[in-house]
Amino acid sequence: MSPSTSSGRTGRFTKCTAQHASALIIFAKAPVPGQVKTRLCPPLTPDEAASLHGSFVLDALERSRGIANLDRFLACTPSADHVFFRIMEERQGVRLMSQVGDDLGARMTHAMTAAFSQGYRSVLMVGTDLPTLPPGAYSQAVALLARHDLVLGPALDGGYYLVGLTRPLPDLFVGIPWSTDQVLALTRQKADSLGLKTGLLPAHRDVDTIEDLRALIDEAGGKHHLSVRTAGALRLLADRLRQRGLTG
Repeated sequence: MSPSTSSGRTGRFTKCTAQHASALIIFAKAPVPGQVKTRLCPPLTPDEAASLHGSFVLDALERSRGIANLDRFLACTPSADHVFFRIMEERQGVRLMSQVGDDLGARMTHAMTAAFSQGYRSVLMVGTDLPTLPPGAYSQAVALLARHDLVLGPALDGGYYLVGLTRPLPDLFVGIPWSTDQVLALTRQKADSLGLKTGLLPAHRDVDTIEDLRALIDEAGGKHHLSVRTAGALRLLADRLRQRGLTG
C-alpha cells in the first residue's frame, strides 16, 4: 500500500504539511470487475463483487469524514490516477496516494514512512472490508495511541483490520505470512520482541469469503453500522443468491 502526488502522481505524498496530529490511510482497490473480491466469485458475478467492493470503499470514506484532528489519505491501487479515485478525491475530500510495494507489508511500510515524514505524530492504516465498523473506531484507536506504541484491530479470521503506530516500525511488517490466520498472532509476537506496548480494539469480521458475506447478510439489521447503500446492496445480493439456490 503506497502513495503518489496530486499533480503527476509519482508514488509520493502530495507536497503538504500535516494539518492535524494523526493520519488515517485507507487502503483500497479500484472496483474493477475480476480484480476485486474474487474470493466471492462464484457465487457472485465479477460485476456484483466489484459493485459491493465499491460500496465498501465509500463506507470507509464516509465513516471517517469529519473526525476531529485526523487527516485522511486513500492509498490506491492500481494507481491514484484511476478515475474512481479521482472522483473520491473530489467528492470525499481525501488526499490520494498510490500503493507501492510487492506485498502488503512493503506497501504498508511505504505508506507509513511517507506519512510520518509529513510530521504526523500517529498513523492509522485500515482496509475497506469492514462495512459494520463503528464510526468511533478511529477516534478510539487514536486515543489508545496516546498510551501505547501500537494499536491493532483484530479480525475474526486471524488477521487485523487496523494498525496504528506512533513512529515508523518497518520491522513490524517483515516476514508476516499475509492472508493467513497467523497474521495477528505473529504481529503481536513481533511487537513483543520489539518491546512495544500494544493496545487492542474490539474484534470485527471483515468480508473476504462467501461465508463472511452470508454472515454479514444474516447480521444486516438496524443495530449494525451499515450504510443505507450497503444494506440495500446486501438485500439485493441475498435475493439473487436465493434465486440461484445458493442460500444456507
